[in-house]
Amino acid sequence: MANEQYRVDLSALEDTIRKLNGILKDLGGAHSDAQYKTSLSPNALGTGSAGVNFVEAEKLHKAHTEMKNAIEGIIGHLHAVTDKFGTKTKKVHGNYQNQEADTAANMSGT
Repeated sequence: MANEQYRVDLSALEDTIRKLNGILKDLGGAHSDAQYKTSLSPNALGTGSAGVNFVEAEKLHKAHTEMKNAIEGIIGHLHAVTDKFGTKTKKVHGNYQNQEADTAANMSGT
């Protein structure tokens, strides 16, 4: 086991970073859609007349607002986690790249 060598595939890390950036872009669009394209006005489901409240419409609007806020929160969390993972992956990639350069320089005697 002492003779086993480990090698890091930098291209795989680069591919991971590229894919994470794509996910972040998609999440940005999803967050924007959830925030701006799913609005529902309080009167969209109907209104009461002559001072009578339409209780069901009020309940549906409240439920819609709660779900909209929950979805926005989930998307925001996914964005934060993905961004954090991407940042760490970029850092690891840079560290391995620097180590490879240092090793190559040491082996060539420079």
